[in-house]
Order: sequence, then structure tokens, then C-alpha cells
Amino acid sequence: MASTQKTASPKKSQGFTGVRGAFWIIIVCAIIAFSLFYTWFANPMHFQDGDPANSPIDVWGTIFKGGIIVPVIHSLLLTVIAMSIERWLALKTAFGKGALPKFVANIKAALNANDFAKAQQLCDAQKGSVANVVGASLRAYKEMEATSGLKKSQKIAKIQQAHEEATQLEMPTLTMNLPIIATIVTLGTLTGLLGTVVGMIRSFSALSAGGGADSAALSEGISEALINTAFGIGTSWCAVVSYNYFTNKVDKLTFALDEVGYSIAQTYEANHTEEA
Repeated sequence: MASTQKTASPKKSQGFTGVRGAFWIIIVCAIIAFSLFYTWFANPMHFQDGDPANSPIDVWGTIFKGGIIVPVIHSLLLTVIAMSIERWLALKTAFGKGALPKFVANIKAALNANDFAKAQQLCDAQKGSVANVVGASLRAYKEMEATSGLKKSQKIAKIQQAHEEATQLEMPTLTMNLPIIATIVTLGTLTGLLGTVVGMIRSFSALSAGGGADSAALSEGISEALINTAFGIGTSWCAVVSYNYFTNKVDKLTFALDEVGYSIAQTYEANHTEEA
């Protein structure tokens, strides 16, 4: 049993496999966001008479008027961008060097021709998570051919077990950091809503004070509310697109693994008779 698991273990993925210390990515994004807020966005050149207390004259000044919630949302947006780049690089490595549909088709053709040497060569050339799992299944196949004293159904179960174990070893690399992006989908909207509420509180405070002198405060409060709403929705939109895109890619890879694993098990069943 121990020998089967050792043989079925996949090779290590080569190349970029993801960032495990995602917390530090968030910290760096927050530092960048707050630095931009207090340097570029708050630069006097973006306001009338060079005074940040006055009305903004461009989009950067307008964003600054969104208040302290803006850099928080900006941190979330930068995190989505950074995590998306990280996931793209990791999944590119996981998919391997060639087109995945072509690799799966070539593996199935090699299995149908009982050319396991060719199948192993394809795995060595493809690399990536799918190739690792297929290679582990092929090694389990060869081991079962050399094993006696087991029923055919038991040998097929061993091959399937090796395939599943190899798949489970690869899955953390495929799904790493996706929960962070999924969290930002909701967090972006909620943070934008928080900024909206804060802005409306300022607006109503200006109204309650009364008088024309408070019109600037009223305008600033409404501006803060709308900027945070737009920024929060935009961040959540980017997070939704990113999460669905990478989830879809993981699903495609998982389906390819299942398809090849089924083909290997079926090939063994077709090529071997029950032992007496």
C-alpha cells in the first residue's frame, strides 16, 4: 500500500506555483494605496488655488475628496490586481507548456494504442499539474501490471486512488488565494457602502446646520458618498470578473484530470482479464 502511494505521487511542478504569504501582498498594496492618497491624490496641483481644502479641478482631486475610505478601497483593488497576476502565473504553470485539450487528446490516443511510453513522453514534455497527475496514474498502472494476488477491480481501484491522491496534491496550488479574491467581491461593495454612509452623514450634518455657508460641506459630503460608492462597486466588479475567470480555468483543468483518469482506468479494464 505504501509502495503504491509513493509510486503514485506526482512530480513537483516546475515554475511559479503561487504566493503562499498572501498577507504580505495585502500589506504592500495597503502601503501603496495610502502613500498615493496622501502624496499624489492630495497634491495641491489637483485643487483650486493649490489648496486641498478647496474644490478639486481634476479626477485625482475628486478622488481625494472621497475621504479616508478611498485608500482602503484602493488597497482592495490593488490586492485584486496583484492576486489576479499571481493566479495567472500559477495557472499558466499548472496548465503546462502545450494546449491542454491537445495534450488530453494525445494522451487518450496513446492509451488507446497501448503506447504508455508515448504517454509518459507527452507528460514529460507537457509538465504542469495535469501532466504530474497523469504521470502518477501511469506509474500506478505499471505497478498494478506487475502486482499479483489482487482482483482486477481492486487494481483499477488502486489506479483511481493514485489518480485522486495526485489530484489532491495539486489542488492547493490551483485554488490558492482564490478565497481572498472571493472575499473582496463582497468586501469592496461593503466598504464602498460604508464610505457612502459616512458621506451622507456629513451631508445631513451640513443641512442640519443650515445657512449658505454650509453648501460647501454639503457638496463635499455628497461627493464623498458618490466617490466611495463608485470605487467600491468598481473594485467588486473587478474581483467578480477575476474570481469567475480563474475558477473557470480551474474547473477546465479539473475536468481534464477527471477525463484522463477515467481513460486510464478504462484502458486497464479493457486490456486485462480477471486473474484466476
